[in-house]
Amino acid sequence: MLLWLLEKKFKDMLQNYQKLENGIIKQIEKKSIINYNYDYINNSYNTYGEAGLRMAHLRLGYLVGSLGFIPNSILDIGYGNGDFLKACSSIIKNCYGHDISKYPTPDKVTFVENPYEKEYDIVTFFDVLEHFDNIYDIQNLQTNYILISLPYCHYYNDEWFESWKHRRPDEHLWHFNNDSLITFMNELGYKCINTCNIEDTIRKNEFNSYNILTGIFKK
Repeated sequence: MLLWLLEKKFKDMLQNYQKLENGIIKQIEKKSIINYNYDYINNSYNTYGEAGLRMAHLRLGYLVGSLGFIPNSILDIGYGNGDFLKACSSIIKNCYGHDISKYPTPDKVTFVENPYEKEYDIVTFFDVLEHFDNIYDIQNLQTNYILISLPYCHYYNDEWFESWKHRRPDEHLWHFNNDSLITFMNELGYKCINTCNIEDTIRKNEFNSYNILTGIFKK
């Protein structure tokens, strides 16, 4: 009976969404509506001001604290306005960034055209993976550690999901909860070091539920 109810629930999801066997919710059909250019980055990130800088150092502290050491190299995919890489460059020797917007990287940070070409100690994704056309592309990264931060999709019910602020059709194409993110990374050969909701100290929502999910994984 329970299995039937679960299967029925998956079938009754909002139109154009599918729940995969690993628990990830995927938008089925999509179209390009966002131009991830200089103006998009400028309008999306440079309005945060002091909060953006606090977030950058919070993320860096979580990274180093979870690893237990300062990596020699880091690649941030979808680096936005570069606040996180700017913080990284103060303690990490080799900092690299990749972003389709081609927004200028900070000083002491090297732009990378092909993120799969070289090896890095750690690769990070902050508010990025949910935008990927194919999330399984990241299995081609040459790295021992991956850090991912993205919206926490609880999927309490269809009504919640339909009005959820992070359900942005044709922009956010993939949705994860804690279990599905860990399962997905296990599929790619990475084990979970830890997951947390540390960014909620800054990025709070109007509910009592967690807003942002962050995890670090080791190959």
